[in-house]
Amino acid sequence: MATRRSKRHAAEKDMTPVQMEGALKISQMVPKRLQYSPPLAAPQHWGKSSGLVSILWTTLTRRKKHDIENIQHEEEESLSHAEISDAEDPNVHGLSAYELERLENIRKNQAFLSSINLLQASKDLKQSSAKRQPSQRGLTRSIVVKEVLPSRKSLRLQNKEAQVLILPPEPHKTDVVEKPKKPAGPLPLEPVNMAEGSKIPPQFFQLCMEGSSKERRVELDLKEYCTSLKNMTISEDRVAKVVKGRIFSAAFHPAPARLLMAAGDKYGNVGLWSVDDDWGDDGVLMFEPHSRPVPCLAFSRTDPAQLLSLSYDGSLRCIDVEKGAFDDVYNIEEGLKTFDFLSHDCSTLVVGDCYGNIAIVDRRTPGTSHVSLHSLDPKIVRCVGVHPLQQQYFAVAESREVSIYDVRCLKSNSRPVSRLQGHSLSVSSCYFSPCTGNRVVTTCMDNYIRFFDTSTVGTEAPLLTSISHDMRTGRWLSKFSAVWDPKKEDCISIGSMSRPRNVQVFHESGRRLHTFTDDERLTTVLSVTAFHPARNAILGGNASGRLHVFSD
Repeated sequence: MATRRSKRHAAEKDMTPVQMEGALKISQMVPKRLQYSPPLAAPQHWGKSSGLVSILWTTLTRRKKHDIENIQHEEEESLSHAEISDAEDPNVHGLSAYELERLENIRKNQAFLSSINLLQASKDLKQSSAKRQPSQRGLTRSIVVKEVLPSRKSLRLQNKEAQVLILPPEPHKTDVVEKPKKPAGPLPLEPVNMAEGSKIPPQFFQLCMEGSSKERRVELDLKEYCTSLKNMTISEDRVAKVVKGRIFSAAFHPAPARLLMAAGDKYGNVGLWSVDDDWGDDGVLMFEPHSRPVPCLAFSRTDPAQLLSLSYDGSLRCIDVEKGAFDDVYNIEEGLKTFDFLSHDCSTLVVGDCYGNIAIVDRRTPGTSHVSLHSLDPKIVRCVGVHPLQQQYFAVAESREVSIYDVRCLKSNSRPVSRLQGHSLSVSSCYFSPCTGNRVVTTCMDNYIRFFDTSTVGTEAPLLTSISHDMRTGRWLSKFSAVWDPKKEDCISIGSMSRPRNVQVFHESGRRLHTFTDDERLTTVLSVTAFHPARNAILGGNASGRLHVFSD
């Protein structure tokens, strides 16, 4: 060690001032922990004339002295910790200073992790991820048995010649096997999720026949209405799988005592779910009245025991609980799209199809045909909405505009009495406000919700408000539709693509009144929404056949 120091002093005596300045820069780059050499004296042959070099040499000496003091202080602390650890652990005798310092760092890291409760946070994260699993209430998931195929072997390894395969002809559209359409006529009211021979409990029929409350509800002002929305929450028993596939339509039964809901899916199934009952699968009964998607269904306002459902397969059926069957109301080859009640007693319907036709159907007449059929200009009728008071008027969502027609003046290629313009892409829905019909809300694929003034049915209804809203649901989600709250004249609900997943409520002025969300129970997009007609409750349906209910 002495030889190394003597060599270093000899080298320093031979350094010029320029070399000394370079050495100073190099010394500043060396970590302090490695600077164990004692302070150096300036070479005598520099003299007092080298002022700048003397200042630099003094600075270097002071820094070295300061570093040495810091190192001595750290060594004293490490020795004291080592003494303590030696007293506690007899196995640390003979360890170097670096190993002792490493053990001390490990101890400090463990103490820090314990102080921030990292293990508890990890457990909480696992529990929260477990809670985010889809609800297991409702229909049970069927177990699919996969076919075990033989293992594939290479013909080359088997020393066999390759086989010459001929590709089969491309399948034509007629060769595609689809689910067959249900036969015409009444179908038995038999749930498919109950054992064969099981009967529907009589409590179900009693609930279906229970009407809405006769008491007239007092309409709340906007502040009170927002308060009622905030009081509506969701719980674990308010989520259930009601149908097998993606929900296309949903509705509330008008009974205020208990929550009863209906949903239609892409496979033609219709599910009924009573939240507070346990028949079927957690209160769910599922039927198969159709063979293709059910884009529209509604309970009769005069007879709540009747549920009407429409399907792409061309059938419009009615659940008659008293008869215990699905009755045929209207039937064509295929392509039914939407319907609405055209009279106060719900006996007359206006039905739209995928070919631009409007059919007037009277349920009191025998047979399953229409009273009159009228062709409109567009290729498809996506939605129809009837005026709540002047029911001779109904709005039709055409390709890129909404037109209001008068049923008394319908003829071939009829002209509308009013137009709602301003849409740049296809319109997915249009509905009159539920109490007065003075407003029409439309949902368009150009990412806007629009409110129009229809208090006076004229040549063109003026636009009141436009709300920017993301409508890009894609292929695997049902299209968004803004629907009115039957209890409130100027408020709508609609699903949302934003995160966290939610359902939004808007005022006709464009103000967002409330956002229904829940990090644990609402984790998917709810494309289909509906308000309860007499109670503070709202439902949302997703692409896996589940209904989520927020209620007070």
